[in-house]
Amino acid sequence: MLTPFGPDIWLAEGAQPVAVAGFRYPTRMAIIRLADGGLFVWSPVALTEALRNAVAALGPVAHIVAPNTLHDLHIAAWKQAFPAARLHGLPALIKARKTIAFDAEIADAPAREWAESVDQVIVTGNLIATETVFFHKPSGTVLFTDLIQQFPKGWFTGWRAVIARLDLMVTPQPTVPRKFRAAFTNRRAARAALRRILAWPCRKLVMAHGTPVEAEGRAAIAHAFRWLIR
Repeated sequence: MLTPFGPDIWLAEGAQPVAVAGFRYPTRMAIIRLADGGLFVWSPVALTEALRNAVAALGPVAHIVAPNTLHDLHIAAWKQAFPAARLHGLPALIKARKTIAFDAEIADAPAREWAESVDQVIVTGNLIATETVFFHKPSGTVLFTDLIQQFPKGWFTGWRAVIARLDLMVTPQPTVPRKFRAAFTNRRAARAALRRILAWPCRKLVMAHGTPVEAEGRAAIAHAFRWLIR
């Protein structure tokens, strides 16, 4: 249910893939225990009773974070299950999802409540999604939501497999899909954000849609964005 990924960080996979335009996306979330003992829930997957109990056993849920403008499907259910937690979203997401009571906007710098354990950078200038990339300091883990992906070989079939291959969704190494590359209208801003990300002492890489990278995480990120920084 919860898989340890380093000191004070756990991963959990969604019980069912999420369907987008007929494509099935496997999902993954991360849970971080902050210095004060509260839990930071990143990109929550569908909440089951077993997952709720496992998370509650780790400590009090303090923050629920929707890291980009696309990953908001399950945040309302998590907020209902953990009403004392603060719900964080990007300004564009808060504006779009008026039926959800957010507590705070995500900024381009870590919130005071988690700054000791987690750093962050907002990657802007993309027409598909604005994404906040997080860095868990104790474990050296960078968290990407959609900008880096890697689906296993054979995950898609038929015509979807052809599109996935052309879009670079199925590659030997994690990479940025072509649709996201084309959607960067402000590459200068994207490069500036990437420079900050690559300055982190990253050892591991977690993606919402891809197998976690447990070593040489910084090199994996640089390889995924080589088309932008070369």
